[in-house]
Parts: sequence; structure tokens; C-alpha cells
Amino acid sequence: MSQQPVLLPYADPAFVADPFPLYRQLREEGPVRRAVIVGGLEAWLVTRYEDGLAALSDPRLSSDIRDASDPRLMQRLPSTERESMLRTMLRSDPPDHTRLRRLVSKAFTARRVAELRPRIQAVTDQLLDAVVPAGRADLVADFALPLPVTVISELLGVPTTDRYDFQRWTDDMILQGPKPPDPAVVDAAWRQMRSYLTKLLETKRAQPRDDLLSALITARDEEQQLDEDELIAMSFLLLVAGYITTVNLIGGGIAALLAHPDQLRTLRDDPALLPDAIEEFLRYDGPVNPGIARFAREDLTIAGVTIPRGATVLVATAIADRDPAQFPDPDRLDTTRRDNAHLAFGHGIHYCLGAPLARLEGQVAIGTALRRLPGLTLAVPPGELRWRPSGLRGPEHLPVTFTPDAPHRTTPA
Repeated sequence: MSQQPVLLPYADPAFVADPFPLYRQLREEGPVRRAVIVGGLEAWLVTRYEDGLAALSDPRLSSDIRDASDPRLMQRLPSTERESMLRTMLRSDPPDHTRLRRLVSKAFTARRVAELRPRIQAVTDQLLDAVVPAGRADLVADFALPLPVTVISELLGVPTTDRYDFQRWTDDMILQGPKPPDPAVVDAAWRQMRSYLTKLLETKRAQPRDDLLSALITARDEEQQLDEDELIAMSFLLLVAGYITTVNLIGGGIAALLAHPDQLRTLRDDPALLPDAIEEFLRYDGPVNPGIARFAREDLTIAGVTIPRGATVLVATAIADRDPAQFPDPDRLDTTRRDNAHLAFGHGIHYCLGAPLARLEGQVAIGTALRRLPGLTLAVPPGELRWRPSGLRGPEHLPVTFTPDAPHRTTPA
């Protein structure tokens, strides 16, 4: 295997629109490849499914950026809050991860998620009511974005009037394109976010409600609770994780169907296939791209390749989920595919806690859109769609046309 790192050209619109030919080439060339990724950072890409599955459960690979040897990774976090920003499930390892996840899991239960279905349906119908008479819409700005923002805000207990503030701050921190983030912009956004969350948590302590933030404040694991920094960091994580990837799942799933009319017809003819279709969207072109970062605690070997201590290891789920050794005909979108054990939500102890909510929102949103938007088609040539450049994959906009109709709400808003 060549020791020269390959450049992932996130500044190239053609690559951003369709990275999979290069991904396929990298996987065929070797199971582990050095690569230059966003902002000039270097990582070791794990490109095959079996190796990626094992790496996501390997205790020698840390989720904590402090185990990385490249100081630029830490510098991407807000300068005044780097330590507190690390105090979440996403960036911690056992035993801290075990304690944090157990506390959050007490508040983020399957029952609470299942009870959200009627409200998700109501918000979905309300958003579609606003666009169906016109016969055209941007299904990201008008639908895929406001739906999960509304749902996670209500679940956490964020006031309606504030929800787009946190969306704007989040975008400033993590959606700045292929170049390294501007430290001044990141710091300013985090200061505003932290100030807002501090005041919101004070309100929840004084006046608890039936929402997730109130539950996090009171959650206990024996005698342990989340401290203030952990509460703020966890609130931020849940806000961010609760909407960005789901926006990409909904927008990317609809875009995939529009690019594959046969699969659109299949799903419209048999809506019972929708749960399988959601899994296929996650596998075929998932919302995280190219994958999940880990950091080597020690020198280790993956698929015969030695990786030095401190190196960034990127489990390239977007590449591994098209591995023909695991998925027959992997480059074909197949909404009837079964046994679809993709890695889009991770694996092991860090498996995405919000996966049931994302799946539920995806099923309700895409299923309702297909039912209520007959004649759905792209309003621009496919090559004109703009995709998020790195880290999180999905269309930035999705202009469509459809047969206009009168609003018809199936569930009260």
C-alpha cells in the first residue's frame, strides 16, 4: 500500500456531488488508506465493512480528541470551552461514557420517542399544508429542515421563538464548508449558545416541565448527576445531533428517490416497505460522510496496516456501507433490501442514541411527502443540486415541483 496520503477533494463540487467513485477506488486499493481530509487534516481511512465494524468496538480506538496527536483537532473547538465541550457521550470513553449515557438514557426512552409519532405527523402535515397549493417547494428549507428542528426543540423544551437561534449558532460552529472553521466565528457562536443554554437550564430548574432538559436535570445514576458543564455540553449535543443528521436523512432520501424513479414507484405502490427504505437510504448515501473519527491510544494494526499512536482513524462508513463483501450489488439503491446492517448509526457502545427518533421522523416525513405530493420531480437538473461539502452529507436545497392540491391535514397540529 502506498504511504502517500490521498487527497479527498472536498473543494471540488463534482466530488462533493458524487464521492462514491473515488470511495470505491480507495476501498479496492486497500482496506486502510492514509488520506488528507477537511482542513488539511490527515486520517487513516478504514474502508471495508468487516474492518470498520471491528474498529468501532475496539477499545484501543478512543473517541476523546485529547488522545489525538494533531493539535489542530482540539483547535477546532471553541477556545474558551474546549474541556467542557468534550464532556459528552460523543467525545468520551468508559467509564465517563458509561455514566453519561446511562444518565441520558434514563430521560431519552423508547416510550418517549414512540409517543412523539402523532406530533411528528402533525408537524409534517402542517409543513406540507403550507406548500401543496403552490405546486413547488424547496424540500430542504420548507420541510426537511423545520421538521426535525421543531421536533427536537419540543422534545428538549426549547421555546418556539428560540429554536432558529440555536440552529444559526450550530451552523456557525460546524457547517462552514471544506475550509478550516474560523475560530472567531466558532467562539462567538459558542458563547451565545452557552449563555442561552445556561439561562434555559436555570428556568427548567425553577419551573420543571415534561421535557428532556428537565428530565436531564433530575436524572440520577445512584448518587451521580450531570454537573453544569456536562448538562450544557449534553444539551448542545442533543440539539445538534437531534436535527442535522435527520435533515440530511429526509432530504437525501427524497433526492435518492427522485434520482431513481423505479424505486419511487416501488415505494409509492407499497408504503409498507418504508422502514426498509429508510435503512437503505442510510446505507446508500447516509447523512454522515465519510465516517466516524477515532484516535489511536497506542500503536495498532488494522487489516495488516500499522497505525501509530495518536493518529486519527476515520471509520469510513460511507465507503464500508457499499462494500460488496457485505452488501450484494452495493451501488444500487434497493428499497426492498433486507438484512441491511449498515454502519450509518455507528456500532458498539457509541451506537447513536437518537437512531429510533431519526428513523421515526424519516418514515413519517418521507411517507407523507410521497402520499401528498403527486407528480414529485426535481425542478432543476440533477447536476445543479448542491451538497454539503464534508462531515455531514445531504442536499443543501431540494427544489421540486408536484401536482398542486388543496391543503389536507390528516392530523390536528
